[in-house]
Amino acid sequence: MRQIVLDTETTGLDWRNGDRVIEIGCVELLDRGLTGRHYHVYINPGRGIDAEAVAVHGITEEFLADKPKFADIVADFEDFVRDAELVIHNASFDVGFLDAELDRLGRAKLGVLCAGVIDTLRLAKEQNPGKKASLDALCDRYEIDNAHRELHGALLDAELLAEVFLAMTRGQESLMIGLDDEPAPREADSEGAPVLRAAIRVMRASAEECAAHDAALADIAKANKGLCLWLPPAAEPAQAG
Repeated sequence: MRQIVLDTETTGLDWRNGDRVIEIGCVELLDRGLTGRHYHVYINPGRGIDAEAVAVHGITEEFLADKPKFADIVADFEDFVRDAELVIHNASFDVGFLDAELDRLGRAKLGVLCAGVIDTLRLAKEQNPGKKASLDALCDRYEIDNAHRELHGALLDAELLAEVFLAMTRGQESLMIGLDDEPAPREADSEGAPVLRAAIRVMRASAEECAAHDAALADIAKANKGLCLWLPPAAEPAQAG
C-alpha cells in the first residue's frame, strides 16, 4: 500500500475567508516503510500572511515573493499524491485548503485524486481519550525526537507525523493471516527422520495474576464508558413488567 504523509502551512486559519496554502510537505510510505521520496514546495499565495500565522511557521511574504504560484506546481503535486492514501493530522484543515486551491483551478479534489484519508488527530483521540493529541504531545508519547521543531514546517512536520503514525499503528500488519502461505517444512536429522521436539511447557497464570488481569480490564472498561473488547457486554437492566 502506498501512503503519503502530508502537511501544509497557510496564510491563516480559514480557506473560506481567502486564506491560501504557502507550503506543502509530503513523505512517502510504501507497505509501511519510508521510501526516502518526498515532495516539498513553497508557494507564493498572492496575498498577505496573518501575523499570527507567521509567528507559528516563520514564513514571510518577502520569502515567498519569488516562489511559484499554486497553478505552477499543481501538476507535480497531483502526480506525487495520485492514488495514494493520505495520512494527515487534523485532516479537515489541510484537505479544506488543498481542495480550495484545486477547485480554483478547476481540478479534481483530493477525494477523487487520492484513495482516502487517515486523520491521525482523530485516531489519537480514539486511542487515548481525554489526552493531548497535538503532534508535539504524540512525539513525547511515542518517544520521537522533535527537539529541532522550533517552528512549524510542512516537510519537518510530515516527517515527524510519519514516525508518529507508524508508532500509533505498529503491529497492525501482523494481524493479517496468510491463508495461502505454504506450510513450513518439518525439521529432520541428517538421515531424513523427523526431529522430535521437547514438549512445550505450559505456564498457567496464578490467582493473583488473574485478579490483576481482571482489574486491568475493568480499568479499561471504566475509561471507555463501560466498553472493553475483552469483556462481554454488560447485560441490559430488566424492564419492570
